[in-house]
Amino acid sequence: TADQETKGKNQAQAKKAQRVKITDFLNVQTIIPALGSREKNAALEEMADWLAAHHPPLKKKSVLDVLLDREKISTTAIGEGVAIPHGKLPGVERVLGVFARSPEGVDFASLDGAPTHLFFVLIAPENAAADHLKALARISRLLKDEEFRRRLMAGQSSQELYKIISEEDDKF
Repeated sequence: TADQETKGKNQAQAKKAQRVKITDFLNVQTIIPALGSREKNAALEEMADWLAAHHPPLKKKSVLDVLLDREKISTTAIGEGVAIPHGKLPGVERVLGVFARSPEGVDFASLDGAPTHLFFVLIAPENAAADHLKALARISRLLKDEEFRRRLMAGQSSQELYKIISEEDDKF
């Protein structure tokens, strides 16, 4: 019936509205088109510094410490040139992120042994496990697409990279 069809559309719209979008926690200013660091800890420090600089009152040391602690458990470099360093911090009100690209690649102890080129850093509130996991799942899903990864490697500026991410984010 028409009522059931309307109800189904409303449920689908509500579900879509609940989805975590990368653009919810990333903007042009939080994109690093070319990481300067080629070593894992230095790259993490560069990304932590960028995140803290764009999200006061975050402190670089707190962000870096939580990322390094997570890397001690196991690498966040998942292969295919991708890493998703992440952690939770007290006082953070929502998921925050940085996207960074290393054209030369970073030795990030990747599961496949290859250099890592694409980084999504996520910092989440301590009590937001669901949002944190949804954000990680969203990024993982998009980065499984080889064509998307290729487009990210080809993008030149922060604006161009953001546009590529935003367009891919809107597809799902």
